[in-house]
Amino acid sequence: MTKKRSGLESRKEARLSSTYHSPQVDVDIRLNTNESPYSAPLGFIEDVKKAIEDASLNRYPDRNAVDLRQAIADYHSCNVNNVFCANGSNEVIQTLLFSFVSSGDEVVVFEPTYALHSHISKIAGASLIVGERNANFQVDEDEIVKILDRSEPKIIFFCSPNNPTGNLESYEVVKRTLEMFSGIVVVDEAYVQFAEFNFVELLKEYDNLVIIRTFSKTWGLAGLRLGYSLSSSSIAAELFNTVLPYHLNSLTQRIGIAALNYEQEMLERVALMKEDRGNLINGLENMGVEVFPSESNFILFRPNMSPKIVWESLVKKSILIRDCSSWPRLEGCLRVSVGTRLENEVFLTSLAEIIDESK
Repeated sequence: MTKKRSGLESRKEARLSSTYHSPQVDVDIRLNTNESPYSAPLGFIEDVKKAIEDASLNRYPDRNAVDLRQAIADYHSCNVNNVFCANGSNEVIQTLLFSFVSSGDEVVVFEPTYALHSHISKIAGASLIVGERNANFQVDEDEIVKILDRSEPKIIFFCSPNNPTGNLESYEVVKRTLEMFSGIVVVDEAYVQFAEFNFVELLKEYDNLVIIRTFSKTWGLAGLRLGYSLSSSSIAAELFNTVLPYHLNSLTQRIGIAALNYEQEMLERVALMKEDRGNLINGLENMGVEVFPSESNFILFRPNMSPKIVWESLVKKSILIRDCSSWPRLEGCLRVSVGTRLENEVFLTSLAEIIDESK
């Protein structure tokens, strides 16, 4: 059994590493935070303007965001009581942890993965259990069994596609975890529209599954800060009991509803970015760098030279990517987001020049 720490001890460790924060650098090409490089459709902008005009900002918003949740429920063919919305997926994660984790309770993550799963767990006072991924960044069933044999976690986090590695979690492993584990299993699907499959169908079989989604990536609304979860109605009800009242403002609710009317445009942008992702991978492989498979809108790669030199050299060329080399188990790695076709071409050309100059 893992020794539990006090909530105070956990909170003292809950400082988000400076390596997580992406540097705020003024550059021409930003390929570092996995944002969509495309602005919203013109018709959607008009809808946003109307939403602002129609909003009664002197009144508090609908505290339960019923219309937005109903629109999301319709989109996923589920019940409105299965949907919880918040200010970005990070607030969903925070509310989930505050709802189901008490001081010293154990939470499981598998490194390398999304840093906020660990960070917010520590803020909630959890005792963190870090599982290992294999050489392909997958979670093996044996690792799940080993963790459950020695601990009693309240929540197990998966991330699919996994950030920053880009790979999908194993469908079989997640399903087996749901069968073996009576606590809550979270699958963070922030980038799932870029992937070949998702885990939503498993919600019909398992009441302990929570799916987390966001409007920040594929919907191209990172500035809106809107995320949501799909779960059993009992889990969703606990989230509403925990979250602060009126936490989701009126404009966010209205704009989120409007965005769902533009699914076709979103899917067209995703298809374009998936094609460009393939071109980026080919370009990187042609330079002889190690490239990891990706089912997301970013690519993890390891150049045959100092990642710090590559990152700094790209900044000098007004291109910003993510230096992941100091993250757990990612020595020497960099991550690049899929940008516009022109941005991708400039990045590849610049990287080739840097590599050639180093020889």
